[in-house]
Amino acid sequence: MNRTTVRIVVLGAGAGGGLPQWNCGCAQCAAARRGLIAPMTQSALAVSVDGDEWVLLNASPDLRQQLADCAALHPRSLRGSPVRAVVLTNGDVDHIAGLLTLREKTGFMLFATEATQGVLSANSVFNVLDPALVTRSVIALDVPFEPLPGLTVTPYAVPGKVPLYLEDEGPPALAAMGEQTIGLELRTAEREVHYVPGCAALPDCLVRRLEPADAVFFDGTIWTDDEMPASGTGAKTGARMGHIAIGGAEGSLARLASLRGRRLYTHINNTNPALMPGSSARAAIEAAGWEIARDRMEILP
Repeated sequence: MNRTTVRIVVLGAGAGGGLPQWNCGCAQCAAARRGLIAPMTQSALAVSVDGDEWVLLNASPDLRQQLADCAALHPRSLRGSPVRAVVLTNGDVDHIAGLLTLREKTGFMLFATEATQGVLSANSVFNVLDPALVTRSVIALDVPFEPLPGLTVTPYAVPGKVPLYLEDEGPPALAAMGEQTIGLELRTAEREVHYVPGCAALPDCLVRRLEPADAVFFDGTIWTDDEMPASGTGAKTGARMGHIAIGGAEGSLARLASLRGRRLYTHINNTNPALMPGSSARAAIEAAGWEIARDRMEILP
C-alpha cells in the first residue's frame, strides 16, 4: 500500500458501556440483544499508512476483543504486534482502560498530553506497562508528531471537561479548552482526517478547522441534550457529561453543515435513538450526508 494512503478501521463506535450496556434495558439495548441492531464496543480507531504498522487512537476497555476481531492487528510471529503506538484523546475510563490489556511485554509508544499522562502516572495500576518497553511521550497542543512513518498527527484543544472520576467537589468546567480533551488531525501526503470522539461545543474556530478534511469522525454521543433524563436512564444531560447533542439548532448536525468530506458519528451512547434504523433521528443524519460509524467498519478516505 502506498504510504500516502491512510487506512482506518473502526475498532469500536460506542460510548461508555457500549451497546448493549450490561445493566440497561432501553429500546436500543433491547434491540441489540434481539439482534435487530448491531452491538457496539467502546470507541477507538486503528490507523495505518502501509497496512503493516498501526496506531491506535484510544484504548477502550473492549480492546482485547477489538484486537481479536481485526485480522490486520493479529501477531505475525510467536510474540509481537503490528501496533506501534497508542494516542489518547483524554483520560476517560472508556479511552484508557484498554491500556491494561497491552501489558504482556510488547513495546509500543504511548502518546498523550501532559494532563493525560499525569492521570496515568498518578494511578499505579498503569505501572503494569513496563517502562523498558512502553515509552510514554508527552504531546503538545498544535505541535505535530509522527507516531508512524508517513503519518503526521496534530493534537488540538476542543471544548470538554475532566473525566468524571477526577471531578472535585466544585462545579466542573463543562466546556473548557485545554489539554484535558483533544481532537486529532491525521495527515498523510494526500489525506486529512480528524478524530474528535468527545466534544462539548462547536465554536466557529473548530468548525473552520474541520471543514477541509477528507473525513471527520465526530462525537455522536447523544441526539438531544436531555436524552438520558428523559429516557429514565440517568440524571445527567449531555452538556454535564461534556458532549454536544447531534440534533437541534445548535447541535453538531447543524453546526457542521459546511463540511463536505466523509462525515461519521462515533462514541454513540446506547440511549441515542439514531441507532435505530427508521428513526427520525437516523433519517435526519442520513439526509444531511452523515453516517453512523459501526464496529469493524473500514474506510479509505
